[in-house]
Amino acid sequence: MQTRRLNSAPSTLPLYLRAIAPLIPGASRLPFVGGGGGEIPQLELTLEHAGVEPQRLASYEEVCGFTPTDALPATYPHMLAFPLHMALMTDGSFPFPAIGLVHISNEITQHRRLSRHESFDLRVYPTALEPHPRGRSFSLISQARVAGELVWEERSTMLRRGRSSDAGTPSKKTPQTEQAPLPAQEEWQLAGDLGRRYAAVSGDRNPIHLHPVTAKPLGFSSAIAHGMWTKARCLAALQQRLPDRFTVEVRFRAPIALPGKVAFASAADGEAIRFSVRDDVRDTPHLEGRLQAIAGNTNTSEESDTP
Repeated sequence: MQTRRLNSAPSTLPLYLRAIAPLIPGASRLPFVGGGGGEIPQLELTLEHAGVEPQRLASYEEVCGFTPTDALPATYPHMLAFPLHMALMTDGSFPFPAIGLVHISNEITQHRRLSRHESFDLRVYPTALEPHPRGRSFSLISQARVAGELVWEERSTMLRRGRSSDAGTPSKKTPQTEQAPLPAQEEWQLAGDLGRRYAAVSGDRNPIHLHPVTAKPLGFSSAIAHGMWTKARCLAALQQRLPDRFTVEVRFRAPIALPGKVAFASAADGEAIRFSVRDDVRDTPHLEGRLQAIAGNTNTSEESDTP
């Protein structure tokens, strides 16, 4: 595993311009442009002392629906790690164009309550390719440490659509939430500019989220909501019920067209909480998830520290 230490977080705007390059005919022959196929590179990126910017945090809490407290939303470190995700996926050695990958699931573990006044040492690395019924998948593993203590980690699983070399089965890390639909509790009216507002604070400027004009060439009739906005909005709805230590995993089932209206639901499932976001009219699922409190005092694992 090659380690590349960054002195500062990369700007995502030039990385998105680079992400679009493989879609241009002939650009894949350039040495700095990835997307030429092959295996996932054994490369990890690290960044020390990634801090929380108060104004950016306030904007994030507003767009995602969090009530400001001393605690940092569990989805916020994803914002700090996201530039490293983009730097990995636009590296010349990466086998797929970043534009066109599908975020199919996300799991976050918060090992202790996070403070908005802390800074984090970040580590991000990809896993190897695995067969998937709709193509091939891999995950981006992100870890945040404070003074060497693992306080937060994330697994974002991405799908490269296409013919799979194996029938495959979903990864064990993919949430299995095929259960009866939960009764709706809230309705969320989502504005047409939601994708642009979240992109402005998150740096995730994938064209599918910004405007119908930029989404249509990539196969969408309208802009669609960010999956990580949807997950964050769910945690904001559950904010008063969140323990200090928990794992929350979601499966992204179908895109949410903007503007639109969706229904949120949640229910206790033993000591866990099931939740979902569904189409307000057709009742089809957009997101299904599960939140489980962590028992005990262990906050590291062999899997967490081994690529």
